Amino acid sequence: MSKEIINTAFSALKDFNLAEAMSEELAGMDITFDRIKLPSGGGTVFEVPGEEPGETDAVKEFSGVILFHHPLFTYYKDKFTGGNNMPDCGSYDAVNGHGDPGGLCAQCPLNAFGSGENGGKACKNKRRVYILREGELIPLLLTLPTGSIKDFQNYIKRLLAKGRKSTSVVTRFSLKKATNTGGIAYSQAQFAMERKLTEDELPDVLSMAEQVKQFATQVSYENDSSADGATDFIIDPETGEIMEPLR
Repeated sequence: MSKEIINTAFSALKDFNLAEAMSEELAGMDITFDRIKLPSGGGTVFEVPGEEPGETDAVKEFSGVILFHHPLFTYYKDKFTGGNNMPDCGSYDAVNGHGDPGGLCAQCPLNAFGSGENGGKACKNKRRVYILREGELIPLLLTLPTGSIKDFQNYIKRLLAKGRKSTSVVTRFSLKKATNTGGIAYSQAQFAMERKLTEDELPDVLSMAEQVKQFATQVSYENDSSADGATDFIIDPETGEIMEPLR
């Protein structure tokens, strides 16, 4: 990639205010972002929004800046069957649950292994990641299922060990097919630093990141409880992770 392209990759952000655009164009509407979907059964191709509304593209990998990421806990008393139903209890910070039963997540028996099906947690633990691709103005939303969270955590730790934050680099996202000790295949997200942001890019990207944080707790829980496409789970006895069975 040439130096000229690198220096202008996020230049459109200089004249764009996400909060202002949202308030003007989406007044009275639910706040949402287009989503990147992970495949089922060990697939290695993402489904990303296409050029036209309602269209999607299948890609092996993509790159972008992680503007913001946070935990997402959801508990449904009745088995989740899809749609936009609000969970009975949910949390955007993995600390305080809101709803029934509510309270501190760390002390909640529904957030313990063994409380759900097949030895899993009744409260599903995922992580939302807001990603801005080069040349775009609106971030995309990727919800990581349990089986991908450990690798994401390790990636963030590697960045921090080098004095970098996820908002200061372009990250490359890919998938690999993994198999748990029970022989069940699942799709696991992978993360690698592609490059550091330039001094010209960084201020505008950080400004956008702050704006995204303002919206993060207003984005609905829609579809997040089925973000990994699974309806039945088993538990990896080595890691305690919820894994999707091979179809």
